[in-house]
Amino acid sequence: MPDNQATPDPQPPESPKVLFRQDDGIARITLNRPRQLNALDAEAIHALAAAIEDACNDTRTRVVLIEGTGKAFCVGGDINLFSRAIDDLPSLLESLLQPLHAAIARLAASGLPIVSAVNGPVGGGGIGLALCADYVLAAQSMALRCGYSAIGLTPDAGSARFLTLRAGVVRAKQLFYLNEMLDAPACLALGIVDAVHPDEELAAAAQALARRLQAGPREPLARIKMLIETTGDRSLPEHLAAERECMVASSGEPDAREGITAFTEKRTARFGP
Repeated sequence: MPDNQATPDPQPPESPKVLFRQDDGIARITLNRPRQLNALDAEAIHALAAAIEDACNDTRTRVVLIEGTGKAFCVGGDINLFSRAIDDLPSLLESLLQPLHAAIARLAASGLPIVSAVNGPVGGGGIGLALCADYVLAAQSMALRCGYSAIGLTPDAGSARFLTLRAGVVRAKQLFYLNEMLDAPACLALGIVDAVHPDEELAAAAQALARRLQAGPREPLARIKMLIETTGDRSLPEHLAAERECMVASSGEPDAREGITAFTEKRTARFGP
């Protein structure tokens, strides 16, 4: 006799917590926990680290674009996870911060131009992930709140460094002390973000900017980034020596030949991969 009992539908596989794809030189890293506002748990952190490693190791990558699905960019660490591990919180945080910080350091050292597209709430470690970018584009819905001291913790993911570089020492301290919420226009006024777009236009604006950077010369852009980011570490003679080395190195590469030739021929340069 046949069994007429309905067989339950199989559960759909869980979506990856971080998506990665290579799009004609643009390495797109997408946080993908929309129901958790893209909070970072252990699995998400390891997936993010793997995506960053893939982006940096792929010789096709010319620019990295970081974005989030759903109504938020990233609210930082998963507080529910912290709560469940409250009796062993130092051990948990150590296990999370080592791969997260290594990934952010790897991305920063890559020399690649970075664009972040920030929508909705951003807080905690999400601030570091957003502001590590060279260009930070915000949606009108963007709202920044540090939040660390409100739960008795201190900054991570480079958030103290990157927010200080953009907002200044005094304002950064105030934001971390009192956890004030800043909307997108306030962030723009302080230089925390570089542009504000309607939510429905953010993705297109980020894509267009990434395309412009993708069309640039890879090695010269990496050298420009290095010269600017390390200028405070050197004396003027040391900095001038570094500029000389970079200029001479760039001049011997195909992109310099193409750029100068295109300029004299009054056309747009077509730099190599």
